[in-house]
Amino acid sequence: MADQIDMTPEIEIATTVAAGATAPHYAMPGDAGADLSTTVEVDLAPGRRLMVPTGVRVAIPDGYVGFINPRSGLAARTGLSIVNTPGTIDSGYRGELRILLINTDPSHPIHLDAGDRIAQLVIIPVVRARFVPVEELPPSSRGESGYGSTGVA
Repeated sequence: MADQIDMTPEIEIATTVAAGATAPHYAMPGDAGADLSTTVEVDLAPGRRLMVPTGVRVAIPDGYVGFINPRSGLAARTGLSIVNTPGTIDSGYRGELRILLINTDPSHPIHLDAGDRIAQLVIIPVVRARFVPVEELPPSSRGESGYGSTGVA
């Protein structure tokens, strides 16, 4: 399709070279998430959380958002996760991407070296809604049924 338009957003990045920061990068073709690495050595006791620097700042274009997600391999192997997952990076934010890590393992500390991959950055188009106040919502087949209402997993 020669007429196909490339809708890949260009994300400007700035890294703190002095801190040993590395640019976000996709590990495999087709990956949705670009890996982010820590710039510091981390020792995280069981049940503890810590804000970890990446040394990376991004300029996400208007109409897009960045989501910071845990790395599934780290979660499976060590219990490392992100407290506020996904972390939301709005297009207007220009500060350093810092990751709020948590050690969910009840008995083993987690050690990370500077340069270890700790999270993934996913860039997604944003659809902005118009919120319309109404007296009553239209009915639906689900109604007000909440958690667990669609059956057992």
